[in-house]
Amino acid sequence: MAEGRPGVAATLQALNAALGWHSALWVKESGARNLRHRDFLAPRAALSAAFPGGQVPPEAVSAVPSLRGPAVLPLRVCRQTPAGLAVQVRRAEAFQRLLAPLPEPAAPAAGTRTGCVVLHCPALRSPTALQPRHLRSVLVAEHLAQLLRAQGVSVRLVPALSEERSWDVLRQLRIYWPSGSGGSSLTDAVSALKAALDQCPCAAESEQGAGTAEGVICKVHLKSFVEQQGLLGYDPNLDVLLVTEGTLQSLAELQEAVLQCPVSDPMALPASRFPIQSSCCSIVHVVNCEEEFQQQQLDVLWRILDPGAHTALQKHLVCGPVKVTNPSSPIGADQYLQLRKRQMYEASVMKYGELAQDEAWTEVIDTLTVAAIRFELLSTAHRSQITLDLENNSISTKGTKSGAFVMYNCARLATLFSAFQRAVEQGTYPPLPPVSQLNFSCLREEGEWLLLFNYLLPFPEVLQQAAQLPPSSKGIRVTANTETVCKFLIQLSMDFSSYYNRVHILGEPFPHLFDQMFARLQLLGAVRDVFHSALATLHLPPLSQI
Repeated sequence: MAEGRPGVAATLQALNAALGWHSALWVKESGARNLRHRDFLAPRAALSAAFPGGQVPPEAVSAVPSLRGPAVLPLRVCRQTPAGLAVQVRRAEAFQRLLAPLPEPAAPAAGTRTGCVVLHCPALRSPTALQPRHLRSVLVAEHLAQLLRAQGVSVRLVPALSEERSWDVLRQLRIYWPSGSGGSSLTDAVSALKAALDQCPCAAESEQGAGTAEGVICKVHLKSFVEQQGLLGYDPNLDVLLVTEGTLQSLAELQEAVLQCPVSDPMALPASRFPIQSSCCSIVHVVNCEEEFQQQQLDVLWRILDPGAHTALQKHLVCGPVKVTNPSSPIGADQYLQLRKRQMYEASVMKYGELAQDEAWTEVIDTLTVAAIRFELLSTAHRSQITLDLENNSISTKGTKSGAFVMYNCARLATLFSAFQRAVEQGTYPPLPPVSQLNFSCLREEGEWLLLFNYLLPFPEVLQQAAQLPPSSKGIRVTANTETVCKFLIQLSMDFSSYYNRVHILGEPFPHLFDQMFARLQLLGAVRDVFHSALATLHLPPLSQI
């Protein structure tokens, strides 16, 4: 059987199957203390529930080390312990398989589609200057788009940025969002929506009175439609919506985005009044909690005007509030950015002295600032409140839970490999041999297995889980693990930093020390690649020095 890249899920599935169970009996260990004795554990309580007296048949226990599979880790021993059934991995072989280059994946078959998601961020339609709460939902949407694309999903971002307005703060934060005016196709879509309004039984002409806003086209009764359709999860206060040209413009942009989604099955097109050409398109409205009510109104109006399958797939990903401690006045996103940039500059000068005042450091400080803000707004679950302390200098180059700390450790890896390359060019060390010639049995330091087992091994599955959009069982809300990558990078940085501070990588140029040095460099090269791949989902370029 061909051996591929081992994975956590495949190994756990094989372990469960070896005991004759499809449910989760086994857990992967992650703590340094437990990893000294075992890598996987079937806890005593789980075994007691699955087997009489908690006694696993001896033949099942003896069969575990012989488990094989293209994505199953090589297992060394399985034994009964007071904590339960414990398994250890053949570590040298695991290093070899995880650090060896994999063959290029096969190209997808022609016509294969992995679906399309439209991510709609109403914050970018705010008539006022962007505030940190708007910034949070934009960053969540953009990061989610990157995660979905990494899994092969087609993503459309809505709305397009207006060309009449300055979006400098987004550019400085490296937020890459499409822009454009829409053109004649958008005008046609608005006209089609107006025609649908004329035939809509829920719509009524708006009487121009003292309490009626200017520019209202008509009013639509949302509550009766929600009740008739039995829709769940909507605010009970939804009632009458005053429809304006801007309302229809917003819906038209969503229609256009759905139109651009790839066709999955032309024979299974949704029954829509509009020429929608996708049966696999989901719409996710990424909103802050203050915009949620208005977006529900837009959602229901779209369902009324276009009862196609795509409008029934609308979900709302709601971001919690962003509180600013003791603000003298409401703070804009641009002020927030400039304040954090000044604080990062001051922190860098304190740590690096005059070096940080050099012009070459401008780009470094800009990148550290973007990293600090992205981690500040993304490392908390999107449903939870964030509190920004802008009075005290909460930005630091030392704090272990900041974006700057992650970038610092990424730069340490770049410095290590630059130093090694210079030493090779000077003849101090030979070049790094191919993986097949490396002796991974030299890697016995606790931190080395921790880096491989907790980060390199599960990284692809971490990205997959972060990109999942499981719908809630009822209602319209959806949650996503948009904090996962930031938390993963922070924990990786902490464990890498601990290892790097403890272990000297580039030792004396004695041939008998090369085996260990080369094995460590191969491991840390893979760690560097994980840093780069994870940072790419945050639109953060790795730093070459700091």
